[in-house]
Amino acid sequence: MKKTLLLSEIFPPVKGGSGRWFSEIYSRIDLEKVVIAAGDIEGADTVDKKNSLEIYRLPLESNSWGLTDREGLALYWRTYWRVRRLVRKNKIEVIHCARCIPEGLIGYLSYKFLDIPYLCYVHGEDVETASTSRELSWIVRKALKHTKYLVCNSQNTANILLNNWNVSSDKIKIIHPGVDATQFIPAPTEQKIRLQLGWKKSPVILTVGRLQERKGQGMLIRSLPLIKTKYPDILYAIVGNGEQRSKLEQLVEELNLQDHVLFMSELSDAEMIQCYQQCDIFILPNRTVGRDIEGFGMVLVEAQACAKPVIAGNSGGTAETMLLEETGLIIDCTQPELIAQTLSTLLGDPEKCKQMGENGRKHVEQHLGWKMIAQQSKNLFEQL
Repeated sequence: MKKTLLLSEIFPPVKGGSGRWFSEIYSRIDLEKVVIAAGDIEGADTVDKKNSLEIYRLPLESNSWGLTDREGLALYWRTYWRVRRLVRKNKIEVIHCARCIPEGLIGYLSYKFLDIPYLCYVHGEDVETASTSRELSWIVRKALKHTKYLVCNSQNTANILLNNWNVSSDKIKIIHPGVDATQFIPAPTEQKIRLQLGWKKSPVILTVGRLQERKGQGMLIRSLPLIKTKYPDILYAIVGNGEQRSKLEQLVEELNLQDHVLFMSELSDAEMIQCYQQCDIFILPNRTVGRDIEGFGMVLVEAQACAKPVIAGNSGGTAETMLLEETGLIIDCTQPELIAQTLSTLLGDPEKCKQMGENGRKHVEQHLGWKMIAQQSKNLFEQL
């Protein structure tokens, strides 16, 4: 494997699936061959001291990714020159770009002026969002045209590139994100832990994810009055934070559901795993909003690793996280009535929930463990 630089704004301590994906993969391959250039955020020093990877922090955050905007242009200009220095200092032979935009343009510039090959990761929602802007589409096309490979998180994402961006299938490689199945493990229900989490003895539905419209927490909240008719003490636990927080809280008040919805934003990794382990059903009620989609859905994999039945929306690549009907269900999450019906039926069948959870654990162990995915990634990297 050639000396590699991963360029990624999103990297721990930033919360989120893609940052965790990169951290897990690159910490499991040849550490002497990997250098990380990650976004410089608060708390990074503490995380980096515990990390075995060689990490440099760059100011990668920007309100604009366009070239016609002064802030966007400044981002690309300063980042390219900083990456250029890192390339020379560390004798980098290949660059891995966390996204086609903004990182992919830096990869393209490095290829053009330094003759260094690069690959780009594609997550689905990134290229779909960029397609709404002519300027951002132009930048993405530059990155797509000259990259050696495009690593897609799902077949759904690959189809977007094939159908909407006219990318050659030879460039596309599919590698699913995974989970650390030694940490995300099943555990028996313990009322003491549930009380510590702020949960009651009632059935608990869990969603983990950023509070944004496409994640669908609002639709689940709207389904709760219907679920309450059969399960009057139902609790919906929402782990995450984001721009929709105030709107969701307002919706809870409007529907008088304060005793049935719990927002949990500041959790340690251990507490988050406990949430997976102690919930009854995990749901990601995602949907398509404009061009915004769920590219894959790592949280669905994490829930299955903890032997929980999962439900997700029929948008994006979520179906690829599970074995349909065996470990999880895919439904139309734009309809609160259907969400309520599906959850109520599953809550009323504990044996089916148990079987789906056991099937999910086996599915993850066989196909979605980080060790296996890291080896798949390394095999691809060695082709560059």
